[in-house]
Amino acid sequence: MAINQSMVRRRRAKALRIGEVSAGESSLGDVILYESDGAGVQLEVRLERETVWLTQAQMAELFQRDRTVVTRHVNNVFEEGELDEESNVQKMHIASGDRPTSLYSLDVVVSVGYRVKSPQGTQFRIWATRTLKDHLIRGYTLNEQRLRERGFSEIRQAVELLGRTLTQNDLVNEEGRAVLQVIEDYARTWHLLLAYDENRLEIGVSDSREPLADLSVADARTLVNRLRDTLSDRGEATSLFGLEREDQLGGILAAIQQTFDGVALYPSAQARAAHLLYFLIKDHPFVDGNKRIGTLLFLEYLRRNGMLRLRSGFLRFPDSAMVAIALLVAASDPAQKELMVRLILNLLGSGEGMTSH
Repeated sequence: MAINQSMVRRRRAKALRIGEVSAGESSLGDVILYESDGAGVQLEVRLERETVWLTQAQMAELFQRDRTVVTRHVNNVFEEGELDEESNVQKMHIASGDRPTSLYSLDVVVSVGYRVKSPQGTQFRIWATRTLKDHLIRGYTLNEQRLRERGFSEIRQAVELLGRTLTQNDLVNEEGRAVLQVIEDYARTWHLLLAYDENRLEIGVSDSREPLADLSVADARTLVNRLRDTLSDRGEATSLFGLEREDQLGGILAAIQQTFDGVALYPSAQARAAHLLYFLIKDHPFVDGNKRIGTLLFLEYLRRNGMLRLRSGFLRFPDSAMVAIALLVAASDPAQKELMVRLILNLLGSGEGMTSH
């Protein structure tokens, strides 16, 4: 079926000229033009309540049958219990008419089309189904975007209020305050996620950099051993600290450097650092100490790639912020992996770094 796409469009303005709605009766909704293939039928079709609506006169024109034939079949549809009349009929008052006009849903139109054996019924059903799908998707997307944009502001305010309330009333310890600070700082950049989800922004592009140096398995093990010795001397590590589970450490370091068809899976240093931290904490490559070791190797990777400090010379992540990020990653659900990685990427992409208190 060929549809004149230039004529299939919303025509709310014209619909309002056709008729006005009385109080307590249905609105006109959106109106678009249906044009049949070869039969010369043009109908102004109303879209409302997730379906399309036609009058009996429009059905008679669509099926090219006498109005009395359509009326008989409509009555039979309801009398035989094929469809529920209350949910498939709505009344609309046309300004030029003396009485309200009945409109019938797509289900009724399809049922009548089968009964009169009109090929136009099949054509109209196909067109209406496609049109409704497009209409609903556009409407859902628009509403979702509006809600999310409004929600970001409310979420930021709620997070800030929560942070002030807990801190002022001394309801959290130092680690808890650090977590709150991470969330507050990140909340200020949540609008980036909306742009990212709508393919309008690639997070970190403004400060994306090529990896300068990788972290070898041998170097990583040397760092872990030094950390274990230091913590053991202070009585802060057991003999299980840093004990590898098979060769998971090597697998993680290889994973962040892997390529597919000659293209790096994680092309930027930020992306590799973010995934390194996540994998080291969530994949538990060590029997004990995954958060502390993950933090150590993450910071070392940043150092090797010139991202440990800001241009001002201050650390990009103060100690408390680094602890908070590690705790958030550890507590996250595996299904939230992308969210956690985006959080780290946003914080790495911030030219101001984390707020220190």
